[in-house]
Amino acid sequence: MRVVFMGTPAFALPSLRAVASRHEVAAVYTRPDKPSGRGRTPTPSPVKTTAEELGLAVVQPPTLRDPAETERLSALRPDAVCVAAYGLLLPDEILAVPPLGCVNVHASLLPEYRGAAPVQRAILEGAERTGVTIMRVVRELDAGPYAARVEVPVGDADAAALSGALAEAGAAALVAVLGEMERGTVVWVAQDETRATYAPKVTAEDVALHPSLPVDAALRRVRASTASAPCRALVGQKRVVVVAAAPSPERLAPGGVSATRDGLHLGLADGALRLDRVRPEGRGEMDGAAFARGARFPPGATWDSWA
Repeated sequence: MRVVFMGTPAFALPSLRAVASRHEVAAVYTRPDKPSGRGRTPTPSPVKTTAEELGLAVVQPPTLRDPAETERLSALRPDAVCVAAYGLLLPDEILAVPPLGCVNVHASLLPEYRGAAPVQRAILEGAERTGVTIMRVVRELDAGPYAARVEVPVGDADAAALSGALAEAGAAALVAVLGEMERGTVVWVAQDETRATYAPKVTAEDVALHPSLPVDAALRRVRASTASAPCRALVGQKRVVVVAAAPSPERLAPGGVSATRDGLHLGLADGALRLDRVRPEGRGEMDGAAFARGARFPPGATWDSWA
């Protein structure tokens, strides 16, 4: 089958590799290179880098609403378009191009967690399980019928680990559905609209720590942290991003700070949190205990939210 693939972040890589190993990929669409680092150097997306390693043609339109993009996609003559966290909405003109349709790898058990941040929202809300759905793309957000859903336990995974597990499960489900589409045996199931929930983009405020939080809620915020929305705290007037943490046996009042040999401990509403890995402002990631030794917090030091 002749396929066009559309994706941008690392989540899309297992699907891209799986599709490219089984089908003819006419082109890979991904978002334009973004400036990054102190030099604001244009940086390719993970999908662009991998597509070039696989010897695949790469297309990076800033929008798909230009009629010229519909003509370009039509000229590629795809039987189907595969989408995985591409980052652009597909207008009706694009959806009408492939005769077998456009299919999307969505990181939730649709209709739960429709939208931009299904993985982080599942963690923040304490979901016991989530999953991945292979759905047909329609005009409405994540509302198309699905052909496969695979459950994945959330456990204690952080956003990166859970996204990786969902990406692998999604790749396997995607190639299975593509095979059914090619054979003409695929069965599309309508979503139950009465069960739909939404997962809007997570902000830094959504994952910020503050002393009034219970330990469980604080840990979920640490695990849901990402580069674009990092978990943050102000510890003894020092701004830190919290990368990894665990429940602490220390007895501290909410807002209290304790630096011990095994780590840096923050008092919460019903216990304490041990910061295992932190990234102080302007510095690289380091061990929480090493940060505490260098910071030399005085007796009576406190912590608060980093507004």
